[in-house]
Amino acid sequence: MIDSSPISCFFDFDGVVVDSVGVKTEAFKVLFKPYGSAILRQVLEHHRLNGGISRIDKIQYSHTHFVGAPLTEHELKQWGRQYSELVVDRVIAAPWIRGAENVLEDLQGRCRIFLISGTPEDELKQVIAARKMEHYFDEILGSPIKKPAHIRRLLSAYRLQPTSCVYIGDALTDYHAARETGLHFLGIQGDVELPEDAVVLPDCTGLKEALTRIFPDSGLWSSGGSE
Repeated sequence: MIDSSPISCFFDFDGVVVDSVGVKTEAFKVLFKPYGSAILRQVLEHHRLNGGISRIDKIQYSHTHFVGAPLTEHELKQWGRQYSELVVDRVIAAPWIRGAENVLEDLQGRCRIFLISGTPEDELKQVIAARKMEHYFDEILGSPIKKPAHIRRLLSAYRLQPTSCVYIGDALTDYHAARETGLHFLGIQGDVELPEDAVVLPDCTGLKEALTRIFPDSGLWSSGGSE
């Protein structure tokens, strides 16, 4: 049996719900600055082009391909801990992306809402709890599991039709995760140019209207929503 909600919304976190992308970039600057400006530029460009990918993967890639010295598992865990220490409090304090809080309020009780991020899941849940945002989401999911795997599990567990779902993200990782799993995609403008076929919004203030255009017959915004 297919879930009765008219649509389901899958949200990325950094740069889509919360204005925290700069916080993550600054952490890479702090961690890799000792390796010199040339390596730092490569690290930051890789980080910019690979939004939504686990910081652990980015750190190991940077050490392997730019520094030329892959980290051991123990060293990688240490780097991950250092990164978390640099970002957690600042992400908790980061402002909302414009319009995000209002659209989550509007969507609550009208459809299923999932949060899927490249942030480690324990840290993501810590941040969401500290910001008192848990009530918006049916599930809060992070790395090390990749976004397409999370999406496929949710589609199966909640018996959702991919064509009745939309992924809202700001990175190529989000775009490809949506395309790979058959979801619609809505982009929120970030540091990376998204493909020409993607609908891209400057922030979340126009999200309600964009969802209506994708799902014109859903009745999403009718009085009382889906419940």
